[in-house]
Amino acid sequence: MLYFIEAVRPALARLSRASLYAAGAGIVAMTGIVGWQIFGRYVLNDTPSWSEPLSLHLMSWFIMLGAAVGVRESVHLGLDFVRHSAPSSVQRIMDLASLGLIVLFGLAMTFYSVQLAIGTWGARIPVLGWPGGVDFFPMIAGGLLIALFAAERLADALCGAKAAADVVVQEVA
Repeated sequence: MLYFIEAVRPALARLSRASLYAAGAGIVAMTGIVGWQIFGRYVLNDTPSWSEPLSLHLMSWFIMLGAAVGVRESVHLGLDFVRHSAPSSVQRIMDLASLGLIVLFGLAMTFYSVQLAIGTWGARIPVLGWPGGVDFFPMIAGGLLIALFAAERLADALCGAKAAADVVVQEVA
C-alpha cells in the first residue's frame, strides 16, 4: 500500500494545488462580481440581477475546494490539546478514527449532494437559467476531494508513512 500511496501522491499534490488555485480564482472572480454589483447599484442605479446568485455559487466552490485542500494539508479544525495529552498508542487510534470519519463524511456529503442535485434538477435558477441541481455541484466535488485527501492521510497513518502535509511543506521549502 505504501508504494501505491507514493505513486499517487504527486497526482494528488497536483490536484490539491489545482483546487487551491481554482478556489483563489473563485475568490477573485466573486470580488469582481460583487464590485460590479456595488458599482451598478450606486453609480449606474441599475443593479445587475445575476450578480448575487453567481457570486454565491462561486463562494460555494471556493469554500468546498479550500476545505478539501485544508484536509490534505491538515489545517482543518481539531482538538490537538486532547490528542497531545494522550499516550502515543491512543494518539494513533484517535488519528485513525478521525481520518476514517472524515472519509465517511466526505462520501456521505457526496452521496446526499448527488441526491439533492437529482431532486432539484427540474427547477431553474431564475436569473441564471441553470438547473437547480447545479447549486450542489460544489458539494459533490468538495465531498469527493475531502474523502480522497482524507483517505490519503488515512493510508499514510496506517502505513506509518510521512503525511502529505509534511511533503507539502518540504515541496515549498
